[in-house]
Amino acid sequence: MLKPASVRKPALVVLALMAAAVGGAARAEVSLSKIFSDNMMLQRNQPICVWGQAAPGEAVAVSLAGKAAETKADDQGRWLVELPPLADGDSLELAVTGSNKLVLKNVIVGDIWLCSGQSNMEWSLNQCDAAEDAKAADFPKIRRIKFNHVTAATGADEPPVAGAWQVCTPQTVGGFTGAGFYFAREIHAKTGVPIGILDDNWGGTAIEPWIVAEGLAAVPELAQVSAARTQAVEAWRTQQMPKYFDDLEKWLPRARATWAAGRSVEPAPAMPGNPAANSWCSISNAMIHPIVLFPIKGAIWYQGESNGKEGESYLHKMQALIGGWRKVWNQPDMPFYFVQLASFQKPTDAPAGGDGWAHLREAQRHALGIPNTGMAVAIDTVPLAVAGDIHPKNKYDLGMRLARWALHRDYGQADLVPSGPLFKSLQVEGGKIRLEFDHVGSGLMVGLKDGTRQPVVEHAAGTLKRFAVAGANKEWAWADAVVDGKTVVVSAPAVKEPVAVRYAFSMNPDGANLYNREGLPASPFRTDNW
Repeated sequence: MLKPASVRKPALVVLALMAAAVGGAARAEVSLSKIFSDNMMLQRNQPICVWGQAAPGEAVAVSLAGKAAETKADDQGRWLVELPPLADGDSLELAVTGSNKLVLKNVIVGDIWLCSGQSNMEWSLNQCDAAEDAKAADFPKIRRIKFNHVTAATGADEPPVAGAWQVCTPQTVGGFTGAGFYFAREIHAKTGVPIGILDDNWGGTAIEPWIVAEGLAAVPELAQVSAARTQAVEAWRTQQMPKYFDDLEKWLPRARATWAAGRSVEPAPAMPGNPAANSWCSISNAMIHPIVLFPIKGAIWYQGESNGKEGESYLHKMQALIGGWRKVWNQPDMPFYFVQLASFQKPTDAPAGGDGWAHLREAQRHALGIPNTGMAVAIDTVPLAVAGDIHPKNKYDLGMRLARWALHRDYGQADLVPSGPLFKSLQVEGGKIRLEFDHVGSGLMVGLKDGTRQPVVEHAAGTLKRFAVAGANKEWAWADAVVDGKTVVVSAPAVKEPVAVRYAFSMNPDGANLYNREGLPASPFRTDNW
């Protein structure tokens, strides 16, 4: 198959695997991958890949915005062309001509964001008590395409799209990811850039199946997992399947003879399942692999509930997820912004904390060490009255906070404070500890927020809560904490020589109230590693 010279190497891997399902049955007419439809969006300022199927050897021509490219389908009927980047474009037509002609209408050029993770990313606007937002959602330059839930043992050839691209209207927006919609709306409102959403998520999923094999293999802490996965697949391919075929060949004549004698036939040998089908990388094989030819601006991610018992191991998996996606898209600096887990279940009063999702939130905070990432803190987005709901309906704050990272990093708004306070360092001062933070913005404050989308207000007479200190004996006590300029000073009468601090380090740190004056909450943290 003729391939454009500038096609990325990961794309070549995709094409090499795009054979099994449709390559064997040559089509008489040219067709496009299912990710292409009327009303679609293409990523601006990146080469535009267009691909599909045709009869082997069939000449295919593609044109868009006055640019054209030609190729021939390979011996399996696959074809791919690359068109030059476009900075912008509206109401375009994408034409594909072979033995027949296809014309996609109302194509637009903008920034496309992958919205992935588990149910809290999949949670639709209709599920968010957002009737007024839906009623006003007439945004012709926001587009979205939804993906079905599928796994695969190896890289799939076609994306499992649930339907064609949709223009954002009051009639369509109800099915959009809620967090993704608010993210897109805010960026579009602040920049005017058209925003596309790849609504590619799956409720209840862990992080492991979303990781691509290239990412898994690149993280030293996951080397054993990667090797075990490779060995299991190889054993299935070279030992288990050949044995199955041998057993099947032995069974067949016995079955024929038994049937001819009028007796019941014993069950056929069971085919062994591919160990890669429903484990590490299995979702990425089906729902990420088929779209890596399709350039995107970046990704937003909301996941972690299904890995909630983890700590540092989740950091390693985030490294594999992010690094792997950047590798297969060949976008090494691709923005990746994620949501730290929200509060859940009843609050606890133990100063040491550490229960539930505390360690996973800490791993998420450490994932900020991965370049070009950002984290939206969510512990103040759930009203206490609904703390037992693992699907809080307030996705507005999450989308808005994710958008701040993108606006700050990717849309030229460097002066916009992207985050609430993030722990930076501590200094022991006698019987007290002074804490310094990144993203202080215009200052620190005690904030009031009821968990809804209502803005944070300063509580001038309030006191900071959910800080705890411990001495070398590792015995924790609730601390008195006060804002001192751009720092926080903590102490406790019971801890004469403090060495460590924890803040909001529990499953539901209700009452945690440290904010910057931009109204963004501080992330939970701990300074110890006990």
